[in-house]
Amino acid sequence: MPGSQGGSVTLRGIVGLLAAAVPKIALPKIALPAIALLAIALPGAGFAGSFLEPAGPIAAGQLSHFGVISMLMLIVIVPMFVALPIVLYRYRRGGKGTYRPDWEFNWGLELLIWGVPVALVVALGTALWRQTIVGDPYRALGPDPLVVEVVALDWKFLFLYPEQGVATLDLLALPEGRPITLKLTSGTVMQSFIIPRLAGQIYAMAGMQTQLNLLADETGDFTGRNTQYNGLGFATQSFTTRVMSADDFEGWVATAKTQQAGLDAAAYARLLPPAVVNEPVIYARFTPGLFDQIIASFAPGMAGGHAGHGPQAGADTPAAITAPATSHQQHDHTPEAAQ
Repeated sequence: MPGSQGGSVTLRGIVGLLAAAVPKIALPKIALPAIALLAIALPGAGFAGSFLEPAGPIAAGQLSHFGVISMLMLIVIVPMFVALPIVLYRYRRGGKGTYRPDWEFNWGLELLIWGVPVALVVALGTALWRQTIVGDPYRALGPDPLVVEVVALDWKFLFLYPEQGVATLDLLALPEGRPITLKLTSGTVMQSFIIPRLAGQIYAMAGMQTQLNLLADETGDFTGRNTQYNGLGFATQSFTTRVMSADDFEGWVATAKTQQAGLDAAAYARLLPPAVVNEPVIYARFTPGLFDQIIASFAPGMAGGHAGHGPQAGADTPAAITAPATSHQQHDHTPEAAQ
């Protein structure tokens, strides 16, 4: 099922990894099913909700890259495990191996010992170089992207939709097939944002803006989370990414605008104390420029742009947001962590 977050081993993810690793090698028809069945017998081989079941091109590229480097490493691992028992058996006491105490050098062996690692490093470096360019989180995936501004808080995520004028808490609604540009910052400590089935990890930092571009080509509910420890509520800090058709997304926006709750500076201030959100919250409206105000509350020169070329605090938006005055060290002892 799309969006399943259970703990069962996923055959499709395993077969996908193998197919990505050897896309141009003609394997026997029974090879992939046999290897996949063997992997199922190994606990923890693959689980729903991971990049082993990509729901977009970025995660699919990560799966392909992981498969390539896994197969390249097998060039070293497999011969080692095959040769080790052979050498132990051949050169055991009373074995058939020739005893040569004066042996010093062999060109063939030297080329093998040094040539294979050098070739492997070149291959791994080339694969990484290509994937780094293709998987650049700042690289746009198409025209007319949907821009979503993401604010990491303790222990929740706030999502602002400037084009639609709505906001959500712990719910990221996306249309299928449309490029997405996520602009991220933090209203507290540094956090690590990831949606495994759609894209890789990227940091969200106070007073700064990072960016993550992704695209979903499959509908469903996918789990996103923070992977950077930030207190007692860290383990529960996850959110739902809901991918729907374009028409359903427009309907969702229309429904969101009928909600009673709105998000202004005062409502945002109420979100700052560390707390676990049990259910997603939808806001029918939010104060324009709120994202830039949050950045400016930590670093005025960074508001409005990634490199600090945006307006100073208060130039275009009211300086209604102030950085939290309390130390994050106090967060671990707040009663909200027990929620």
